[in-house]
Amino acid sequence: MAAIGSIVEQTPSGDLLHRAQQRALLVPDCLVEARRIANTVISGWHGRRKRGIGENFWQFRPYSDGESLSRIDWRRSARDDHTYVRDREWEAAHTIWLWADLSPSMMYKSVYGTVSKESRALVLMLALAEILARSGERIGCPGVMEPVSARNAAERLATAILHAPPATGLPETGMVRGSSDLVLIGDFLDPAERVMERLGPLARRGFRGHVVAVADPAEETFPFAGRTEFTDPETGEKLTAGRAETLQEEYRRAYDARRDGLGAALRHLGWTFIPHRTDHLASEALVSVHAHLSGMPGRASHGGRL
Repeated sequence: MAAIGSIVEQTPSGDLLHRAQQRALLVPDCLVEARRIANTVISGWHGRRKRGIGENFWQFRPYSDGESLSRIDWRRSARDDHTYVRDREWEAAHTIWLWADLSPSMMYKSVYGTVSKESRALVLMLALAEILARSGERIGCPGVMEPVSARNAAERLATAILHAPPATGLPETGMVRGSSDLVLIGDFLDPAERVMERLGPLARRGFRGHVVAVADPAEETFPFAGRTEFTDPETGEKLTAGRAETLQEEYRRAYDARRDGLGAALRHLGWTFIPHRTDHLASEALVSVHAHLSGMPGRASHGGRL
């Protein structure tokens, strides 16, 4: 996604054939890394810690008018003056749509990052597909792959990405139906208002969303100094700064305000927002998304360094 005044050094994207060749080289390595990381995260997702149809007990909660009397747990209710029902964990297969931004801005990697933003986004998406597939979930990618329930879903998704046409911006979601989860992984450098114009209607359609904003450390810290030329990778627009260090404070203030504003707007919709830097372990973001999808957000702040 194009950066909003993103004052970050970038390389031109090149022609479509070169871009496709680069992706063909990147995806197989990302799949190997994704499987390695997935193996460090506990799977076993059938106990989703979410109320639904299943055999395993989850919790007691107060009875609400209109609920079936057969769900009342009379033994628990006899302990005090309240009537309680017994909830079970949800165990049915669920559809989760995964998407990674593969637009030119994601190719950026500074000397401060360990991998490009594109590589990290692909690893996170494929690692999630690997974990979810092991638990029998249905995995899809908007505009790239219809939902499948298969142990090799991550491999099938990687193959679909290799053959997917170039795309920019957020995905089309007309094919997404039902009470699905959406996991969107990208840099989200467009103005927060523009991003929300696309995501707001999805939330109103009842989809649960999880946004992972991937950033290179240079995009947050702005370590540049001296005469520096900055190029927008998607428009080609250039900006030359005679003394780049004089822009640092203003840039960081604008960057933080845009990111914080986007996070607040998403949380207002009931979606989750997970900032992630490429100089941090991929498992940190993976654990956080895993926890939110599992319905246990408190776990997102623990166990990230696997």
